[in-house]
Amino acid sequence: MSERVSVKVLLLFGEMAEIVADAPDAGDPERYPAFEIAAAVGVEDLAELPGMRLTALVGVGDRLFGWQRAE
Repeated sequence: MSERVSVKVLLLFGEMAEIVADAPDAGDPERYPAFEIAAAVGVEDLAELPGMRLTALVGVGDRLFGWQRAE
Protein backbone atom coordinates (compact mmCIF):
# COMPACT_ATOMS: atom_id res chain seq x y z
CA MET A 1 0.00 0.00 0.00
CA SER A 2 1.26 3.48 -0.87
CA GLU A 3 1.59 6.26 1.68
CA ARG A 4 -0.37 9.51 1.07
CA VAL A 5 1.61 12.68 1.79
CA SER A 6 0.80 16.41 1.85
CA VAL A 7 2.56 18.50 -0.79
CA LYS A 8 2.53 22.05 -2.09
CA VAL A 9 2.94 23.36 -5.63
CA LEU A 10 5.67 26.01 -5.41
CA LEU A 11 5.70 27.32 -8.96
CA LEU A 12 5.68 26.42 -12.63
CA PHE A 13 8.68 26.04 -14.94
CA GLY A 14 7.09 25.95 -18.36
CA GLU A 15 4.98 22.80 -18.37
CA MET A 16 6.50 21.43 -15.17
CA ALA A 17 5.22 22.04 -11.63
CA GLU A 18 7.76 22.24 -8.81
CA ILE A 19 6.43 20.23 -5.86
CA VAL A 20 7.70 20.11 -2.28
CA ALA A 21 6.51 18.02 0.66
CA ASP A 22 4.37 20.15 2.95
CA ALA A 23 6.51 19.54 6.04
CA PRO A 24 9.18 21.47 7.98
CA ASP A 25 11.82 18.85 7.17
CA ALA A 26 11.00 18.68 3.45
CA GLY A 27 13.78 17.91 1.02
CA ASP A 28 14.49 19.54 -2.32
CA PRO A 29 11.53 20.28 -4.62
CA GLU A 30 10.86 17.88 -7.49
CA ARG A 31 9.29 18.57 -10.88
CA TYR A 32 6.22 16.83 -12.30
CA PRO A 33 4.15 17.47 -15.44
CA ALA A 34 1.77 20.31 -14.55
CA PHE A 35 -0.92 19.10 -16.97
CA GLU A 36 -1.02 15.72 -15.21
CA ILE A 37 -1.55 17.34 -11.80
CA ALA A 38 -4.09 19.84 -13.14
CA ALA A 39 -6.14 17.10 -14.79
CA ALA A 40 -6.14 15.01 -11.61
CA VAL A 41 -7.39 17.87 -9.41
CA GLY A 42 -9.81 19.42 -11.92
CA VAL A 43 -7.93 22.62 -12.73
CA GLU A 44 -8.20 23.95 -16.31
CA ASP A 45 -5.73 26.83 -16.02
CA LEU A 46 -2.20 25.73 -15.04
CA ALA A 47 -1.63 29.20 -13.55
CA GLU A 48 -3.94 28.18 -10.68
CA LEU A 49 -1.51 25.49 -9.46
CA PRO A 50 1.22 27.55 -7.71
CA GLY A 51 0.46 27.75 -3.99
CA MET A 52 -2.05 24.90 -4.12
CA ARG A 53 -1.88 22.32 -1.34
CA LEU A 54 -2.43 18.75 -2.45
CA THR A 55 -1.94 15.18 -1.35
CA ALA A 56 -0.24 12.48 -3.39
CA LEU A 57 0.67 8.84 -3.11
CA VAL A 58 4.33 7.86 -2.89
CA GLY A 59 5.31 5.25 -5.45
CA VAL A 60 8.41 3.44 -6.65
CA GLY A 61 11.54 5.56 -6.33
CA ASP A 62 9.60 8.02 -4.15
CA ARG A 63 7.80 9.37 -7.24
CA LEU A 64 4.44 10.96 -6.51
CA PHE A 65 1.14 10.11 -8.19
CA GLY A 66 -2.57 10.00 -7.39
CA TRP A 67 -2.84 13.77 -6.90
CA GLN A 68 -5.80 15.10 -4.90
CA ARG A 69 -6.72 18.48 -3.45
CA ALA A 70 -5.94 18.70 0.25
CA GLU A 71 -8.97 19.03 2.49
